Amino acid sequence: MTVRIRMKQLGRKHRPFYRICVMDSRTPRDGRVLEELGTYDPMVPDTDARAILRGDRIDHWLSVGAQPSDKVKVLIKKYGSHGTHLPQQEAALAQLAQKRHVAPQVAPQAEESEGEPAEEAVSSDAAEGNTAEDAE
Repeated sequence: MTVRIRMKQLGRKHRPFYRICVMDSRTPRDGRVLEELGTYDPMVPDTDARAILRGDRIDHWLSVGAQPSDKVKVLIKKYGSHGTHLPQQEAALAQLAQKRHVAPQVAPQAEESEGEPAEEAVSSDAAEGNTAEDAE
């Protein structure tokens, strides 16, 4: 049995997402996995934030003879436990997390302008004494 580290394709049409998995070489691309080692999302705008790998587990599987696919080999070289892009990845992930935690602020002028006409309409109806019983 040959063990390979490959990308398992998930997601939907025009929105790919991959899990980096250890698989038996005889299983299909999206088949049964032995262990999941990370993820790769090519739709993330910042290139260094796309891959998230568990370096310690990748090192274990490489030490027991697992063979990575060509694309996974590139990701391991960049973002593995001794990767060449680890500082850039940490900065990109921190920036991405900061963007997610910032709530969009609504301009207060827009809220006031929407609320004023409705209050005037209610107050003018009340001033005139119009009720549902008068309309009948």
